[in-house]
Amino acid sequence: MSEQLQSDFDKLVKTSKFSSEEIKIKKNFLNNFIKKGFPNRKQEDWKFLDISRIIKKNISDLSFFNDYSQSNKIDPSVLVDGLEHNKIIFINGKIEKIDFNFEDQNKIEIIDETKKDISFEYENSLIDLNSVFIDKIFKILIKKNYSLKKPLIIYHLTNDKIKSTNINLRLDFELGENSCLKLIDYFINTAAKNFINIFYNFNLEKDSILKNYKIDKYRNNNLKYSFNNIEQDSNSVSETFILSAGSDYFKNEINCNLNGEYSSAFINGIFSLKENQQHEIRTTINHLVENTKSYQLIKSVLGKNSKSAYQGRIFVNSKAQKTDGYQLSKAILLDETSEFNAKPELEIYADDVKCSHGSASGSLDENSIFYLMSRGLNYQQSKELLINGFLIDVVEKITDAEIKNLITNIIGLKQ
Repeated sequence: MSEQLQSDFDKLVKTSKFSSEEIKIKKNFLNNFIKKGFPNRKQEDWKFLDISRIIKKNISDLSFFNDYSQSNKIDPSVLVDGLEHNKIIFINGKIEKIDFNFEDQNKIEIIDETKKDISFEYENSLIDLNSVFIDKIFKILIKKNYSLKKPLIIYHLTNDKIKSTNINLRLDFELGENSCLKLIDYFINTAAKNFINIFYNFNLEKDSILKNYKIDKYRNNNLKYSFNNIEQDSNSVSETFILSAGSDYFKNEINCNLNGEYSSAFINGIFSLKENQQHEIRTTINHLVENTKSYQLIKSVLGKNSKSAYQGRIFVNSKAQKTDGYQLSKAILLDETSEFNAKPELEIYADDVKCSHGSASGSLDENSIFYLMSRGLNYQQSKELLINGFLIDVVEKITDAEIKNLITNIIGLKQ
């Protein structure tokens, strides 16, 4: 693999306009990744779903070089209809469109950060890989006292121009004091067997609000990894919702640092997996000062030979008195071959806190199915109704009514 990486890096250097200093920085990231390799089950955070083994099994001859000089046409039929929204459109890893036409242009700034030092202090070889082969890095700055009038949808699209390719994306977001951003990540992939590696960095200043909804609904055989780093100042709020359903493999990882008093983080997720899919959510919520709050609810519905994992860690610093932290995961296994793994963690160094966690898994209640069938439903309808009731309370945690309706319709739930 190291020879392939070096060869693809040489192609990148030849086709890019990076300065000698930028190439030197990227070379350091490349050496870090070659030294570490893809994460594997020997690492505690990857013991349930070994991405190194999964890539070797599913993608032969993975290419790390992507020719971003190729242009791609935007198919308007794939865009979300019925919801007015701003757009950032990625096609095969290349930004094809940035559109904030619904907003006051002097309240939003888009900054090209490609030529800055893109290092990030986090022990993660996939972020190293991202930093080597990333094409463009933009910062989206929402200025003080401004709330976006419409949601921003980031489209993650692929087409048949690529196959067995590593795609790397990065965006930085800065929310000024008392600002608000509603962000939807929307995945539609028609390309086959690619590894998509996404890194977002969010900086929430005082009194700002981030609402991020990740929708991977449509079946595809790509492998995906997404890392969100969230830094929160006082009285800021982050709300993250994850629908993890479409890809062969998807791991969403969230690291949230509650740096200011009265900051809050809410993470809710649904796994809805069909045959042979493997998905994971891993969260780390760091309560670093007094009077912070976090809430996490993850639910899974797992089909034949599918596997989901949830690793949730709550860390409470010794200074973080009056912390309120909660996490719960539940799973319904629809087949004896399906598998759910949970690893809840509490690491607490303060004594005046309220923290709890829980996890449960099982099959659908046959008595409940029998009861519904006695009321006129058939077996399949009874199962669907019970699954609907199991999942709907996760969607109900979404605080934006318009986006809640959109996601409910996409999933096919009944309120």
